[in-house]
Amino acid sequence: MQPFKYKPPRVNTGDLRTPITFYEYAANEGPEPGESEKNTLYQAWAAIDNVWLKDLEIAKANGTLSDITIKIRDPQADYIPNNKHYLSIDAPEYRDKRFNVKHVQSDLQNRKFITIVAGLTE
Repeated sequence: MQPFKYKPPRVNTGDLRTPITFYEYAANEGPEPGESEKNTLYQAWAAIDNVWLKDLEIAKANGTLSDITIKIRDPQADYIPNNKHYLSIDAPEYRDKRFNVKHVQSDLQNRKFITIVAGLTE
């Protein structure tokens, strides 16, 4: 029989140190092409990682390897992220960069956190 060994969770609330903001974009008015920020949807604290190996296949399928993995507390019904939303990270490494939400998955065993894979927009 294998002895019991406690495994701490991968992410806890002390790891959520980086503020992020979720946006909704809308097409620019007039003849100029492009999009601009329409409104702020949600703000949260997050743990930021580079893309994990398991998420690398999703990144390859999307055609980008500049993806990041974000863990936030599950906002329940306050906000549900989807692939039409964008996010910005308030950190010096990610200043003036916008990321498009590519994939959202919730942990059905532990509903405290959700994982978001986001890709850099041009």
